Amino acid sequence: MVAEDDEKQAELVRRYLEREGHAVTLVRDGRAAIESVRHRAPDLLVLDVMMPRADGLDVLRVLRAEARELPVLMLTARSTEDDLLLGLDLGADDYMTKPYNPRELMARVRTLLRRTRLSGGVGPAAAALPVGTLVVDPDRHEVTVDGGHIDCTPGEFRILAAMAAEPDRVFTRQRLLEELHGFDRYISNRTVDVHIMNLRKKIEQAPRSPARLLTVFGVGYKLTDPARSATRASS
Repeated sequence: MVAEDDEKQAELVRRYLEREGHAVTLVRDGRAAIESVRHRAPDLLVLDVMMPRADGLDVLRVLRAEARELPVLMLTARSTEDDLLLGLDLGADDYMTKPYNPRELMARVRTLLRRTRLSGGVGPAAAALPVGTLVVDPDRHEVTVDGGHIDCTPGEFRILAAMAAEPDRVFTRQRLLEELHGFDRYISNRTVDVHIMNLRKKIEQAPRSPARLLTVFGVGYKLTDPARSATRASS
């Protein structure tokens, strides 16, 4: 689905997507985007920020509040870092600023769809990844803590799955950025900090004093089992 009120931009994106074999639905305002996602359940949403009747950020707020996990690639003429981080904070998976190269946009779309399909259970089932009472299930694309389900955006899930596969390993911000987007000239290392902050709100009992998702100052972050860490500290 492409939500873009600029007719020329929308048609350009549609032609490129259809050339790669995708079925495309076009909508021209924010409210139409929300209703269309609810009824059509697209595989991916290309979402412009500046739209009538509800801008792209409001659309994203509504969809994530409804726990809809579809990948979202945002397009905007705004280029400040604060705007980029706000979109990611709300749950966008990738972000491109206008003007953009349509071929690069298609590469971003392919990457998001490929990662979503891999995490959604296409191919051999992947083993669940327990780190104490936190369990990441790549095959089901689910995260649980103490048996309770945690809703994660695709970007948050990719970070958590990478870290759960190697508990106690320290991941640099650059390494986590590679899990998210590969090389990306538009987004800074602060992107990772935003995702980590959001994950702590979801998996930690006290997000400001995290016990699972720890900062290793001057290096990056690591995911650990709080019970095992406590046992090592007392021994």
